[in-house]
Amino acid sequence: MTDPLKQPLHFIDGEFRAGIEGHTFETINPATNRVITQVAEGRASDIDAAVTAARRAFDEGPWPRMSAVERASHLVTIAETLETSGDEIARLEVMDTGLPIKQARSQAARAAQNFRFFARMIQDLGGEAHRVGDEFLNYTVHKPVGVAGLITPWNTPLMLESWKIAPCLASGCTAILKPAEWSPITASKLAEIIAEADLPPGVFNVVHGFGETAGAPLVTHPDVDLISFTGETTTGKTIMRAGADTIKRFSMELGGKSPVVVFADADFDRAVDATVFGVFSLNGERCTAGSRLLVEDGIYDDFITAVGERAASVRVGDPTKAATELGPLIHPEHLDRVMGFVESGKQEARLVAGGERPPGLQEGNFVQATLFADVDRSARVFQEEIFGPVLVASRFSTTEQAIELANDVRYGLAGYVWSGDLTKAHSVAQALETGMVWINSHNVRDLRMPFGGVKDSGLGREGGHYSFEFYCELETIHVALGNHHIPRFGTNGPARETAKGGSH
Repeated sequence: MTDPLKQPLHFIDGEFRAGIEGHTFETINPATNRVITQVAEGRASDIDAAVTAARRAFDEGPWPRMSAVERASHLVTIAETLETSGDEIARLEVMDTGLPIKQARSQAARAAQNFRFFARMIQDLGGEAHRVGDEFLNYTVHKPVGVAGLITPWNTPLMLESWKIAPCLASGCTAILKPAEWSPITASKLAEIIAEADLPPGVFNVVHGFGETAGAPLVTHPDVDLISFTGETTTGKTIMRAGADTIKRFSMELGGKSPVVVFADADFDRAVDATVFGVFSLNGERCTAGSRLLVEDGIYDDFITAVGERAASVRVGDPTKAATELGPLIHPEHLDRVMGFVESGKQEARLVAGGERPPGLQEGNFVQATLFADVDRSARVFQEEIFGPVLVASRFSTTEQAIELANDVRYGLAGYVWSGDLTKAHSVAQALETGMVWINSHNVRDLRMPFGGVKDSGLGREGGHYSFEFYCELETIHVALGNHHIPRFGTNGPARETAKGGSH
């Protein structure tokens, strides 16, 4: 089992190893900001070694040539080990990210579910077949694309890594995972688990490090065919530019500033529950957080009061305690960023709850659950992604105004609509400029459905068979069933020159 004080190493070509240049970096516990351990720091040379291994495993090894059933059996083995290791994984995740333990256990279980789900899905994956009279049968087959670079964020690292790794491996691709440098520990634990599943060397690799010195060489490497990235929008744009010269395919799940639209005819109490959970769970560090609360005039004051009371009662503290609902933010730099938004909000809007470091929590990166009301659409806290436990609220008078406010940001990842009138709710949901909408619900995932955003929230969709549209090439095969007509050229003897000279 992983010792949390042991240095996490790279995993390349089936072996755990230090960096070629010998560099390391620190990872810290967000609850104390004390160093947990040193981590091997990858550079371009380590990325090249990992890509070379992955390329060889794809071009020469058995993995892409295995049947879907054989690959699925390996994924099920990984899922089983994740399940038996769930408590240890959750403790490591809490130590490295500050996620409350109860929520970390849920994320560890989700990681196992992802491997089981894609193991089933790859076996069920079919293509299209069309017959053209008595002349042709045309059909499609899925073929793995090649070597994938997977770049993951720090907020729920293990679950989001599994969300990419499972379909990537199921499809027959090989992979290099570059975990976020602020939360590297569970990636090494996952490498141990995958190593125990006896995949061929080079199929799965991990290189730790920073975006500029490890992520960038992965993106520009000519032997990498795909890049799947989850993270901040500006970084996503940089990655796309950097990978353009080698014609990579991209899947980008980027930032969000998702609206929660609450109409006066909504189930008041359930809407309050979902609003509070949706923005303050996972320490507010979630891409689909409902971070903009838009409430109809008739219930606005009462709703803000209710949400404010709940926000003030959210239990902030030690993430290892079962009662904790909101743990520390991931890193002092991120705390400074979030508090910068909080200070901006104090100048732009009415502070209803939070906005400070909780009493008695002087160590670590803690901030209270925070609510701002009466926020103008031009305010910085309305327009920009905060990625912390900060909710901003505005009022609307008409359905048209609600839609306009909801769409008046550059992001479009998720949205939430609350109304007792389902006809209205459907209409509003379809009018939102977003990749996903939940009606009368918080974010409850169906792994069969596409996940992704529009506008500055990214491009492409993952989940269900949509993941395989990214990790697989779709080849069309045309089969002649009989002697269909083929035009015959060149049957009239030698060609003759029909014209000489002249002008054109």
